[in-house]
Amino acid sequence: MKKTTERTANMTLFEPYTLGNVALTNRVVMSPMTRCRATNNIPNDLLALYYRQRASAGLIITEGTSPSPEGLGYARIPGIFSDAQELGWSRVTAAVHAEGGRIFLQMMHTGRIGHPANLPPGARVLAPSAIRPSGQIYTDSEGMQDHPVPEEMSAEDIARTIGEFADGAERAVRAGFDGIELHAANGYLLEQFLNPAANRRSDRYGATAEGRMRFVLEVARAVCDRIGGRRVGIRVSPYGVFNNMGPFEGIDDFYAELSRILSETGLVYIHVVDHSGMGAPPVSAEVKKRIRENFRGTYILSGSYDRPRAEQDLANGLGDLVAFGRPFLANPDLTEKLRQNLPWKEADPATFYTPGPAGYTELGP
Repeated sequence: MKKTTERTANMTLFEPYTLGNVALTNRVVMSPMTRCRATNNIPNDLLALYYRQRASAGLIITEGTSPSPEGLGYARIPGIFSDAQELGWSRVTAAVHAEGGRIFLQMMHTGRIGHPANLPPGARVLAPSAIRPSGQIYTDSEGMQDHPVPEEMSAEDIARTIGEFADGAERAVRAGFDGIELHAANGYLLEQFLNPAANRRSDRYGATAEGRMRFVLEVARAVCDRIGGRRVGIRVSPYGVFNNMGPFEGIDDFYAELSRILSETGLVYIHVVDHSGMGAPPVSAEVKKRIRENFRGTYILSGSYDRPRAEQDLANGLGDLVAFGRPFLANPDLTEKLRQNLPWKEADPATFYTPGPAGYTELGP
């Protein structure tokens, strides 16, 4: 993919970039972050204000949004499978575009990370295999609850879910999104298929490295067929441990090959999670290098960046865009603070997932 600028020793975060068919005004990306403000799983005016406040980022990637009733594992996360949700998101995209911003929808099916109390009637907690994750999950109606044992997905479940991703992507485009990101990281359904810690299947969707890749690749191809690969990115988290994931034998080769095949589907970007700055195990420099070499599209860096390190890694060709997460929570004007080298405010973890505007759109002095 042709880049908008050549790499130079003094490359800044504030140079424009062309992502597929989308012109970005800078190389700052707002990472997807769960915020749990979508009452009844429908995006509302509060979400529209939240994203509008942060529209100076070159690209916003929304919080994880389920393409299926069965992917709504957390309380108050949004969906993209109903007319009401599509309409709600259209107000969000209109608000961001009015400020000159660009926005991709992150599509996240929670899979086994969920609880029936958080799901609509009739929806089931599904996973590649019937393996219960450890720990508990919050529900609005019953408080903290143990994770249940999920149902192993049948062939029919798998085919239906692939179709739900494609349908959700089409709805996202109708709602005005510039593109979508497939969430194949952090222990949710797509990564559950990739990782043998959650996938013990013996059929064509498990058993071998190729089998464990199959579901993700079929989802990616279905979504690209529906809306075009230049509107589709993917997020991965090799070496991630969140939600009972973890490294496995051959992981570097696995992700190198996965990135090569994903590149062939025509995806516009790959977004590699590195949460080592928050205490997670570091992501192997070798696997980052191999993903970068094998994926021909845009590479989004992440991992507790500040401006100097971000610009150094851009200048060294390690990536094309740089994602910032938690700093955006308390600093809607983070892009300008980065530009002027101003200090950031610290976010209040007590308000990360609570209903209402406090700590979300109303941040105090």
